[in-house]
Amino acid sequence: MPRVKSNGALEHNAMADLWKNTLSQIPTAYGRLTYLASLRDPNSGIYRHHGLAAMFGRDESSRALRQSHQQAFAEWLKLSIKQKKLDLTEYFAGLDDPVKVVVDHLLTSQIHRTQIPAYARRMERELYCCDLEVLLETIRGGLSEGASDPQSSRRE
Repeated sequence: MPRVKSNGALEHNAMADLWKNTLSQIPTAYGRLTYLASLRDPNSGIYRHHGLAAMFGRDESSRALRQSHQQAFAEWLKLSIKQKKLDLTEYFAGLDDPVKVVVDHLLTSQIHRTQIPAYARRMERELYCCDLEVLLETIRGGLSEGASDPQSSRRE
């Protein structure tokens, strides 16, 4: 029997529910990627989402999250460098923290390296890191040029 959502929508599997009710609400490819990566336990690599697990069980939920993470990663890799920059700009615009603070943290912490799905190939990992690091440096460079205006980093 399909599970009934509070909004009346019926979903037959965790993957469909995840994309329809959660991931479709995240407007950027990078945002979806970071969200999904955040649901992976750093100690075990197991994906966890309480609501999805309550509806579909732990195994199906974890499988849907893992597959969605791989799909979001592939989606990001397929973007042109120009599209990636626009996507990052839109992602940063939706954050509460100043772009400069976020970009500096990403570059310093290298946290973006933990956003890669476990089953990504070495070449995909290298492409992701290289493109993202170049884009972050480019965005940071553009922010430095507008340093006289403290709000310029919020508008980038």
